[in-house]
Amino acid sequence: MMVAMLLSSSSFAFANFDEGMFAPAQIASLPLLKRGMRIKPIDIYNPKGVGLTDAIIRLDSGCTAEFVSADGLILTNHHCGFDALVQASTPDKDLVETGFNAGSRAGEITAKDYSITLTQRIEDVTAKVKAGTAALTGEALAAAIKKNTDDLTAAEQAAAPKGSTIRIQAIDSGYFYYLYQTAQVKDIRVVYAPPRNIGVFGGDPDNFEWTRHTGDFTFLRAYVAPDGSPAEYSPSNVPFKPKKFLTMNIGGLKDNDFVFVLGFPGGTTRYRESWSIEYARDANFPFLGKWLRTLADTLRLIGSTDDEKRIKFQSDIANFDNSFKVYDGGALRLRHAKVVEARQAEEAKLAAWIAANPARDAKYGTVIPELKALSLETNAASKRDAMVRRFPDPNSMPVLGQMVAAAMSIKAGRKLTGDQKKAKKADIEKAFAEREPVYEAEMLKFFFKQFDSLPANQRFFAADQKFAGLTGKARRAPEAAFANEIANGEFTKPDKIADLYDDSWAKFQKDHPFVAGLVDERAALAARGAKFNASIDRLRQNYMAAMFEMRTKSPYPDANFTMRFSYGNVKGYQPREAEIRTPFTTIKGMIEKNTGVNPFDVPQKMIDLQNAKDFGRYGQGDSVVVNFLSTTDIIGGNSGSPILNGDGHQVGICFDGNYEGLGNDFYYDPDVNRTISVDIRFVLFVTEKFGGAKWVVDEMKVVGKK
Repeated sequence: MMVAMLLSSSSFAFANFDEGMFAPAQIASLPLLKRGMRIKPIDIYNPKGVGLTDAIIRLDSGCTAEFVSADGLILTNHHCGFDALVQASTPDKDLVETGFNAGSRAGEITAKDYSITLTQRIEDVTAKVKAGTAALTGEALAAAIKKNTDDLTAAEQAAAPKGSTIRIQAIDSGYFYYLYQTAQVKDIRVVYAPPRNIGVFGGDPDNFEWTRHTGDFTFLRAYVAPDGSPAEYSPSNVPFKPKKFLTMNIGGLKDNDFVFVLGFPGGTTRYRESWSIEYARDANFPFLGKWLRTLADTLRLIGSTDDEKRIKFQSDIANFDNSFKVYDGGALRLRHAKVVEARQAEEAKLAAWIAANPARDAKYGTVIPELKALSLETNAASKRDAMVRRFPDPNSMPVLGQMVAAAMSIKAGRKLTGDQKKAKKADIEKAFAEREPVYEAEMLKFFFKQFDSLPANQRFFAADQKFAGLTGKARRAPEAAFANEIANGEFTKPDKIADLYDDSWAKFQKDHPFVAGLVDERAALAARGAKFNASIDRLRQNYMAAMFEMRTKSPYPDANFTMRFSYGNVKGYQPREAEIRTPFTTIKGMIEKNTGVNPFDVPQKMIDLQNAKDFGRYGQGDSVVVNFLSTTDIIGGNSGSPILNGDGHQVGICFDGNYEGLGNDFYYDPDVNRTISVDIRFVLFVTEKFGGAKWVVDEMKVVGKK
């Protein structure tokens, strides 16, 4: 990997390559016609009319989706519809395993707890929010920003259509402010999903890897009340009529074809200071990887002897496995790609530029020194803080979580009345309703062991005190005993925890010194965080302003689960010396991976269709393209995003990135960052030829190959 290229590609600017998750209003300023766009920017985003962005929706579970018919048919990823299949499954009818075909609209089943958000309007209101604040600092600046935001939100909400919500969101520590007008649709139903050995083919071993052969797609449908208003499920509801739906193009792609993506990418931090990236690389990401792996492995252990729990936990396991690779691989990529070093070089250049001019020095001269001092102070115990910040996790460790909640209340001097104590006991019972003692015990043992691994200058005193100076193997048995005492002891009874609220802080400290020590440490961590937060937004805004002034460029805002546009080309990559990865895979390659065993068990019908060359109109050469690569800049949240050609037709659906591109919340490397998408021909081939759901395909507008 060439560091010189990384230094260029991770710079603070509109990128020279394909970097950028652009706000819709920025689309018109991009060199799209030169790259291969054949439609106009106004056809994509039209603030005064209808554009392709009106077909793009956000699944409120955290994914992107798109309307693909006039009757509210939705296309998204299989892993984005996964929870709906799990909720509708039983040990005798596992819809993840078998897939689902409604057969007709009458057979569509409720996607429990699913909803979608429609983006009706987006406006950069930075100037309006910051009006009159140029001379303000500190609390006065914060108060003025809040007043301007509140006033503008109230005025816009009063003028918004019924059922619409106005939200103004700060981006990049308040460098930008954007207004979003949205509406929600609450009745979502499952239409068609392929079986597990297509929708999740390759499973975790193939996750973030290329080559891929995964049919990661699901069809849903949105319903509303007969008058068109959002409504909970009702048999009388009717399909939603979108302003815009996408056209499917089965004409196929070739190497270097122009493509673009519309969707709702999650959080990026492309403009962070080097100390923030260093914290992620050395402390936060490595710990998160270990934690997530343990969460998944423990749920797998529980599900291995209980089929009902296996089905119940499979969505959580998939999410944990996916996130494990994100953080574990992200830490590795940040180190190998020398991202911290690249940012430090940029900061050195910035410091020299500031110092070279007295006016700039007066304006920005303290920014980098202040950032450094604040970051070094805050991150002095970064590895311990990364652990304590997530301990106890209330989902996996509810007993300890409730004990900590009681301790915090006692320390604050809050006393419960009789009615309040009854209500608290009811809350505890609710928290314990689906408690898994094995889960809690295993996660406690994990954390205790992690605390023991901390360096000498970052020790967690409460744990060292509890285990009486023991370390290493000698400490494992006492840790396990204490974990089992919490997970299976007297405080698993809600009334015992409720009784804790009657204690004094002195009594609690004496009776439960470990929990009391944890509460003290969390309070100290919160104080450090509050001090950091009091200054960091101002410093980061000035840091970004200096960077962009130096480069005389305009930035794209960091992603924040709002509508974004990215563009690039179909292109392979070289992951390492002597390896070339071409950008297309086919059913033939899927069959080459076949072992007959999950997760590489190709359905026999798929093998038969390939052998018979029975591809319908979806074939290319002697097979059907399954997945392809592009240089489009995406991140989590883009799952389910449509990838479109220069005519604005959908040619695929994004579902993953490659391992070599992890760490892309902080930087983008044009040499190796790639989006992995399901070719739309495979989506339609599986739906029609494999799944027997031609009725779904017939509802869509399909162009290209006849």
